[in-house]
Amino acid sequence: MPYVDGFVVPVPKAKLDAYKALARKARDVWMEYGATGFVECIGDDVPHGRLTSFPRAVQLAEDEVVVFSWIVYASRESRDAVNAKVMADPRMQPDPDMPFDGKRMIYGGFVPFLDA
Repeated sequence: MPYVDGFVVPVPKAKLDAYKALARKARDVWMEYGATGFVECIGDDVPHGRLTSFPRAVQLAEDEVVVFSWIVYASRESRDAVNAKVMADPRMQPDPDMPFDGKRMIYGGFVPFLDA
């Protein structure tokens, strides 16, 4: 059964091009090591909810946009193996000039139950 890692990230609008470049590099590395899908989406219609919302969840600032992304793997076991390789790859070492605040990133692994 497939497995999905999901992410919600606040990205400063001024750093969107740098984020896109990082995402393309990350896509190449993840896919090289066995991910079966890699999707990055920039928020377009993401309302600020009264109680909960994507903007509230990441403490979105006025000069930021929400990015929603996910990576698909063949299985949880595949995901664990792929991520171990990715984290050891020198291309993915932390950059002091990351184009987003990783402390406000939300992420987790999910088991799909419906896929159409």
